[in-house]
Amino acid sequence: MTGAAPASERPRTSPAGPDAPPLTWDVFCHVVDNWGDVGVCWRLCRQLGAAGQRVRLWIDDATALDWMAPGARDGRVPGVTVHDWPRTQPDAPPPSLPPGNVLIEAFGCHVPDAWVAALLPPTAPDGRPTVWLNLEYLSAEPWVARSHGLPSPVLHGPLTGRTKWFFFPGFTPDTGGLLREADLTARQAAFDAPAWRAGITRHEGPWVSLFCYEPAALPRLVAQPALADALWLVAAGRSAAAWTALAPPLPAGARAQVLASVPQPAFDERLWACDLNLVRGEDSLVRALWAGQPFLWQLYPQDDGAHFDKLEAFLRWFDGPPDWHAWMRAWNGAPDAEPPPLTPQRLAAWCEAAQAARAQLLAQDDLLTRLIAFVQRRRGE
Repeated sequence: MTGAAPASERPRTSPAGPDAPPLTWDVFCHVVDNWGDVGVCWRLCRQLGAAGQRVRLWIDDATALDWMAPGARDGRVPGVTVHDWPRTQPDAPPPSLPPGNVLIEAFGCHVPDAWVAALLPPTAPDGRPTVWLNLEYLSAEPWVARSHGLPSPVLHGPLTGRTKWFFFPGFTPDTGGLLREADLTARQAAFDAPAWRAGITRHEGPWVSLFCYEPAALPRLVAQPALADALWLVAAGRSAAAWTALAPPLPAGARAQVLASVPQPAFDERLWACDLNLVRGEDSLVRALWAGQPFLWQLYPQDDGAHFDKLEAFLRWFDGPPDWHAWMRAWNGAPDAEPPPLTPQRLAAWCEAAQAARAQLLAQDDLLTRLIAFVQRRRGE
């Protein structure tokens, strides 16, 4: 008798089973800045399409998809079509398309009532209820588990009587989980890191990827003993500008190279190939966790300091060495953060902790699996 397959290897099927017709999902994305919102939405849409679903991505600025997901805007990704969302025109009439089964407002973006009514009537053509979801931001704060899956009834306006449901990504089984491709572990097992590195350059020291905002601790990190002969792979755009503005003169054995923006799978491979990954925002944090390599996560800075509470919640979940936590605080500009020197020995301990966190997360169902199960329950299947 064999045991159940690990969560990371279980096949995804349509919500009502492998023989059920696919559902139509409308996913709305308001691009604020920094590519995180479109990055998360595209990964979700691509995974839904790969699972046999029909997806319509409505986005108010799709230009980042040209490099993040080549072919997406041309309809060359199976199961997914990309549509312009005239978000700044609230009176724009809804599209003349068949209604769907599920509508997702990503990160609390508001879809006009007329669009919701047209694309998501209360009952789908198959006679089952439709499902209206608000896909929220990722956080490890304790209220996330309490809020995940709660209803939000509409109490006024033309949609009175309808219900929107909160879906919160998270790091524990009582949340919505993390986005993870069905073939992620197989791709990682087949990945040849030395060959990837050889395609970039020759370098014998540690490799560091930098995808950041403007971390004031960058000069301090560059000077650490473990990185004295590092190759810094700096992401184009805001990260490269931050490097130019903040990086000190490099030690004699270190050097830096700016890399162009690449499609999401290629960005993932960059993280797999590096010894230390400096990431920012939500999507790249998740990719750093799946990489299983040491990382520092820079949260989006907020004027009221709310990102420090979010960071501390993450550190309570993440069972890393105290010196790693200290560096995470310093990387985010926390007051009075005084991390110890980053040595090769400490970096090796970070790697062990990263691998343990990855294994813990791989044992859980991914976000798409949980999302499909949630929709199935709401549809009464």
